[in-house]
Amino acid sequence: MCGVLTKNKRRLNTITLRWLASACCVRHDRGVARVLVTEEIAERGLDRLRAAGHEVDVRLGLNGDALIAALQGAQALIVRSATNVDATVFDAVGGLLVVGRAGVGLDNVDVEAATRAGVMVANAPESNIVSAAEHTIALLLAMARNVPQAHAALVAGRWERSKWEGVELAGKTLGIVGLGRIGKLVAHRAIGLGMKIVAYDPYISAERGRQLNVDMLPLDQLVATSDFLTVHLPKNKETRGLINRDLLLKAKPELRIINVARGGIVVESDLAEVLRDGIIAGAALDVFEQEPVTDSVLFTLPNVVVTPHLGASTREAQDKAGEVIADMVQLALAGDFVPFAVNVNASEANETLKF
Repeated sequence: MCGVLTKNKRRLNTITLRWLASACCVRHDRGVARVLVTEEIAERGLDRLRAAGHEVDVRLGLNGDALIAALQGAQALIVRSATNVDATVFDAVGGLLVVGRAGVGLDNVDVEAATRAGVMVANAPESNIVSAAEHTIALLLAMARNVPQAHAALVAGRWERSKWEGVELAGKTLGIVGLGRIGKLVAHRAIGLGMKIVAYDPYISAERGRQLNVDMLPLDQLVATSDFLTVHLPKNKETRGLINRDLLLKAKPELRIINVARGGIVVESDLAEVLRDGIIAGAALDVFEQEPVTDSVLFTLPNVVVTPHLGASTREAQDKAGEVIADMVQLALAGDFVPFAVNVNASEANETLKF
């Protein structure tokens, strides 16, 4: 494969060339690479890397200078969401070939800096979609029936049947902001509960929406129409602060909002204000602008349900994430096609590998 690099380099971008060249050297050394793992992932995933002959170096809780020091001599890094892999890391570490994110979101990995440094970034985008969709439905039901509030009252010695009257989901309209992998699963499950589904997603056509039994609407109209609103978007420059006071003022007072996506998409101060003022009826949040968080004005409101970022916290999702990202890292180290690479033209690389 090494001889192919010169022959085909005009068809490959910089990161693809560096990846192939580095992987070529790794393979020449009998496939042995050092893989640094800084957060807990499924042991079965680590075992796959060990079985391939790689050295797996597990050092939990590294960030900043400690992370940079530990990365010296490593060809691969595997993280979840707590390890901050920023431009400083990529600038300071030579020889790093691939960063694997055991999960979906890439908030903690500077993909642009990785690309400039010629480092592949891969994730496991389908590993937690079922768990996230199910957690959305769990929060939807908990919020509609005031389950956490009623539980807290009863264990505190108060029998308050009339105080915690809820609402049915059947016949209600669920608005989905972002009809991607998770949004579609939520729609399917909510339809099974008898809900009408409307959605906003600039990348989904009205025809595709009809195929999914979903009416596609502009965002303003979606908010004004929905009884429940659930957010399923990545956090980026376009989506940060998307759900704000101006938008929520268009809602009907019965609206209840759910966020199991990313903190920062919903402006928390605006949400607290409209909840206090009775502009909307409730909220259920699994994610926050700053995490971990144990002190928020939202936690003081009786019509808010919160969980500590549990969307992907199932045994099945963690097993899938660990196994998938181990496979992606192993493929990258072998110089093979990496289907979940996010910053390399995998089709070009795959074509080159066929020579």
